[in-house]
Order: sequence, then C-alpha cells, then structure tokens
Amino acid sequence: MAENLTKAELVDAVAKTADITKSAAAAAIGCFLESIAGHVNKGGKVTLVGFGTFSQKTRKARTGRNPQTGAPIKIAASKSMSFKASKAPKAAKPKAAKKAAPKGKKK
Repeated sequence: MAENLTKAELVDAVAKTADITKSAAAAAIGCFLESIAGHVNKGGKVTLVGFGTFSQKTRKARTGRNPQTGAPIKIAASKSMSFKASKAPKAAKPKAAKKAAPKGKKK
C-alpha cells in the first residue's frame, strides 16, 4: 500500500518532473489549491477531466447527543468541500485477485 504524500513531497516531485525550482513548484501548487478552494467556496464546481470534481456540500442542521451526558444538542448547518474521483483514477486502483476454480474432469 502506498504511503501518504505530504505537500512538501508533492512540491519535490513537481519540481523534479517539471525541471523547475522547489520555490516555483510550491508557488504553483499553492496558487492551484487556493484557486480551487476560492471557486468552490463561492458555490462553484471545479472539474478536472480524468481526475475528478471538487464541489461544495451542505449539511442540514440536526439534533445530536452529548456522548458524556446523553443530553440532546443542536448541531448547526455547515458547508464542506467534497471531491468525487472520475472513472480514470478509480480504474487505476488495484483490483482484488480473482481465484480461479480448480479445473477437474467431469465424470
């Protein structure tokens, strides 16, 4: 299983692949992420063909329970960013190996 990739490691990989400085790669990645977050926070969607779609989801207000006392509490409505992967990254995931049934002679 692959390990998590940190932002610093991503910057290193982009700098090496694009043959640019680490500071230029960090600036490009920072602008990229800020642009996506800014557009989504305004209620828009960002679709990267072959990768996925970033959008904003709204959660309704609801009643929860305090786990210590069991008393009901009100949980306010909130908005969060979500990501839905396109079919290409999903297809890139390793599939579980199928076990073939043993072949034998029929009698």
